[in-house]
Amino acid sequence: MERAGWRGFCLSLFDYKTIKYVVAKNKKVGLLHRTLQISILAYLVLWVFLVKKGYQDVDTSLQSAVVTKVKGVAFTNTSELGERLWDVSDYVIPSQGENVFFVITNLIVTPNQRQDTCAEREDIPDSTCSKDSDCYPGQAIATGHGVKTGRCLLEGNSATGTCEIFAWCPVESGVRPEKPLLKEAEEFTIYIKNYIRFPKFNFSKSNVPNVKDKQFLKSCRFSPKNNCPVFRLGSVVRWAGSSFQDIAVEGGVIGIQIEWNCDLDKAASVCTPQYSFSRLDNRMVKSVSSGYNFRFAKYYRDAAGVEFRTLIKAYGIRFDVIVNGKAGKFSIIPTIINVGSGLALMGVGSFFCDLMLIYFIKKREFYRNKKFEEVRVKESRDLEAKDKDEEEEED
Repeated sequence: MERAGWRGFCLSLFDYKTIKYVVAKNKKVGLLHRTLQISILAYLVLWVFLVKKGYQDVDTSLQSAVVTKVKGVAFTNTSELGERLWDVSDYVIPSQGENVFFVITNLIVTPNQRQDTCAEREDIPDSTCSKDSDCYPGQAIATGHGVKTGRCLLEGNSATGTCEIFAWCPVESGVRPEKPLLKEAEEFTIYIKNYIRFPKFNFSKSNVPNVKDKQFLKSCRFSPKNNCPVFRLGSVVRWAGSSFQDIAVEGGVIGIQIEWNCDLDKAASVCTPQYSFSRLDNRMVKSVSSGYNFRFAKYYRDAAGVEFRTLIKAYGIRFDVIVNGKAGKFSIIPTIINVGSGLALMGVGSFFCDLMLIYFIKKREFYRNKKFEEVRVKESRDLEAKDKDEEEEED
């Protein structure tokens, strides 16, 4: 028995199955079959070809260059700086605009700092002391402003004081700003020039409209209805979902997204960028690290040749220009691939209907016997002999 089983298994490897078409007069399965065919055809035409443009070859390796320029002036009058006019050279960092730039909206100024000895701020960790031995000479205060000299400075009859340090004195104030200094920054303008190239199709474009009027860029402003590349700073902050007066106090980060989706089967003029704006820093959580700021200094020498500086802690808005995109153009290869995939899905629909027909409906045994038929060589010969005998009897 075991030998016969193995023999039968080995012989079955050489069986050949051919397709037998059976027309099943079943309205439910027939309706299901047509529904699947129409659904697959609609998916192929509407989604694959019309929405996703499956007939196109796509290039996502976008090459991009961004140049930015900010314009506007602001006037301030403070006790530290006196009357001062701020222009682009003062409040934009770096001065040559790139895809990341910073606009100062607020600042804390510590003028006339010189390298000398002075008391460390009380709110700095490891700066408090009660005696000189608490201030080890030469030890740097990691989060402070200088190096300890070994003296503990006590005020009056107080039991505690702060260590004396060698640093740029006087040290910076720890008071956080409450109002923006450069309120006029809301009316500043940002000019963003973006060059892009899709290397696969050798296609290049700029976001600057091709107009002959030289005064166009001086008068136009971006809005959702046009593609003028000049943006009002206050409007950008508002489109990002923030208030300018709030973000101007302690700073923040704004993302300007430029999206290029180009259909190169159409005219090049149709390929225009889409702009969107978002607040990138965590504005929902108020903490000691909220906002955006950094420090820089301007150095001078007095008449005696002694160096001194003005320290500026700058608060402001950092802008990140992020460019993404893709381009598509007709190609026969993706067209054939997607058409072939659609035809294969048609076959899946037929396979599903076959399963319903021979496994799930009430008359499945009847349809199964009609669909599958086993033909043996011996039976075929017996049938041929029987037919031959019948023919001879007729003769």
